[in-house]
Amino acid sequence: MEYFVQQLVNGLTLGSIYGLVAIGYTMVYGIIGMVNFAHGDIFMLGAFAALIVFLVLSPIIGFTGVAVLVLLLAMLVVAMLMTSLWNWTIERVAYRPLRGSFRLAPLITAIGMSIFLSNFIQVAQGPRNKPIPGLVNDVYTIAGISVSLKQIVIMVVTAVLLAIFWYIVNHTPLGRAQRATEQDRKMAALLGIDVDRTISITFIMGAALAAVAGSMYLIYYGVASYNDGFVPGVKAFTAAVLGGIGSLPGAVLGGLLIGLIESLWSAYFTIAYKDVATFAILAFVLIFKPSGLLGRPEVEKV
Repeated sequence: MEYFVQQLVNGLTLGSIYGLVAIGYTMVYGIIGMVNFAHGDIFMLGAFAALIVFLVLSPIIGFTGVAVLVLLLAMLVVAMLMTSLWNWTIERVAYRPLRGSFRLAPLITAIGMSIFLSNFIQVAQGPRNKPIPGLVNDVYTIAGISVSLKQIVIMVVTAVLLAIFWYIVNHTPLGRAQRATEQDRKMAALLGIDVDRTISITFIMGAALAAVAGSMYLIYYGVASYNDGFVPGVKAFTAAVLGGIGSLPGAVLGGLLIGLIESLWSAYFTIAYKDVATFAILAFVLIFKPSGLLGRPEVEKV
């Protein structure tokens, strides 16, 4: 039983990271109906931005006491600013000109941007894994279950950010503009909503969440690589679809489920088939609930 609960904790931690990335997928898809396949690489850029801040500041301020907290905050803030700038530029340069084109054009462009970002980091930072020493190493044992401070921080940050973004989308003027743009962009523009600005802000918000996830991924695993964006990005997209793409709570729920499936499968079965199990369960759910667990059926506009 202790082993099972331990795997639940590990799965919830991994699922929280997937959930943060999945929110970016679901927000962009909900507003412009586009799957931003470069979003996984934005997650990877967030990890590298945090890594660079660590390498610059750690020799200066050290690793003791308050210095660790300052270092972590600096890593998060810089990563969020850098990835937001990247995603705003990508939306402005690569996606906006194709918004009125045929549906496959933005998808192909997103795949191209993903390849570009991955190769750019490979050339700029090298192909080798970039390790960092542990920043938060405290571990608490409760009834035989080991829970690290890193795991607690990741789960708490995910819950807090979900609550903040849910409030923004449902109870602020920006959220109303986003929901109006989601329903009908032309009508939203006629009512005075700056559609381009709303979409750009949505990309920035998604990038900020991906940066937090990338920073947490770096802190949790202690390593970053140029190809870290692909597999976590695909799994986060899977989480968004599983939970119901377009639903913020659904994205986090899907991420938690993917994390739990991976952790439990790896614990009790062969680890080689954990991805097979993940995608098989996704297919099973979509057969009986095509809109996802918390998604709403899409209403076709005529």
